[in-house]
Amino acid sequence: MKFTSPTIEYCRRQFPALSRRIGNFSAAFLDGPGGTQVPHRVIEAISNYLAHMNANHGGLFATSRESDAMLDRAQLAFAEFLGTDDPQTVVFGQNMTSLTFALSRSLAKTWQPGDEVIVTKLDHDANVSPWVLAARDVGATVRFVPLRPEDGTLDLDAFRELLSPKTRLVAVGCASNATGTVNPVRDITDWAHQVGALVFLDAVHYAPHALIDVQQIGCDFLACSAYKFFGPHLGILWGRRRLLDELEAYKVRPAPSASPEKWMTGTQNHEAIAGALAAVEYLADLGRTLAANDSLPLRAALREAYQEIALYERSLATRLLAGLAQMPEIKVWGITQPERSAERVATISFTHERFTAAQMAEQLAQAGFFTWHGNYYALNFTETMGLEPDGMLRVGLLHYNTQTEVERLLEALHGLRS
Repeated sequence: MKFTSPTIEYCRRQFPALSRRIGNFSAAFLDGPGGTQVPHRVIEAISNYLAHMNANHGGLFATSRESDAMLDRAQLAFAEFLGTDDPQTVVFGQNMTSLTFALSRSLAKTWQPGDEVIVTKLDHDANVSPWVLAARDVGATVRFVPLRPEDGTLDLDAFRELLSPKTRLVAVGCASNATGTVNPVRDITDWAHQVGALVFLDAVHYAPHALIDVQQIGCDFLACSAYKFFGPHLGILWGRRRLLDELEAYKVRPAPSASPEKWMTGTQNHEAIAGALAAVEYLADLGRTLAANDSLPLRAALREAYQEIALYERSLATRLLAGLAQMPEIKVWGITQPERSAERVATISFTHERFTAAQMAEQLAQAGFFTWHGNYYALNFTETMGLEPDGMLRVGLLHYNTQTEVERLLEALHGLRS
């Protein structure tokens, strides 16, 4: 593993937020699943855009031309980030939820009563409600993939039984924001395509931990959010060019009718796109540093970065899971076996016999730990597993977190007080 102490410190120095202290404690940012911190270059890119090229799209003057050139670079970079060779299939928007609602309305115009849509009990509600509401509007039927109660993973046998020639869309997450489970989306996509269904993937929680490859997966649509992988608040949607061109988009009349412009309604958040481009460049430069090769092309550099990120985060998660296993009052929800570590990312949620998730989060916050409590919009999961209304405490580990922070967290959990 190339994530040695000097490499970790190299990463941490780039994130100004990580120097924060809470009283006598160094802040431990374990809240990444709700939104990651950003490196200096992201902050500087946003500031530079607003200071030097702040303009609307399509003008014939200097700042507009410079702004459009930046947007073109971002389109190219995100094509590489997502694993497509067609930059015109990358759409920017307010956030993943807004983009998904817009797409669901367009797709629903191709459905009719008797058609079926499949969603899951594991997903964030942003990949459930848009499809449930769209199906309701046209009289289509929604089917839910159930959970396996022993580990909270999707019941894939049940999923295959739900598929039929009536299935029009399958919506599933690449990784669970509640339990960290990584779903076998390539297999799911293949099974869905066998019955003629389209596949929409939510990669919001997957993107900080693993390299996205839409061509390898074979899906039809995929969405993610830059603020979950070290960028600003911005949503990104990828879709097959044929589908983006054929589907009717809800937009103002003068807007272009070709992809991707027809899907980017109104003036985009140009400064956020500049920041998101800087986040991708941060990850690529991390990969070049790890490979000791400054000339690595963007996609190759991203691959190097994510390979090492996965190994390092797995080491953090393995230690945390081992420590939690020594605390009989704590139950981890999701995959816990070390031999199944490749089936999850380093997001770990648990409950305590004596303390609610909010009580744990509050005590940990006083000791400098930033964690999330509740259901994190994975409402179907917490309802199915009987975890409402308290939910779980969620710890999200990223490549800027450290083994020291994990050990401090375990010590703090041992010291929880009534």
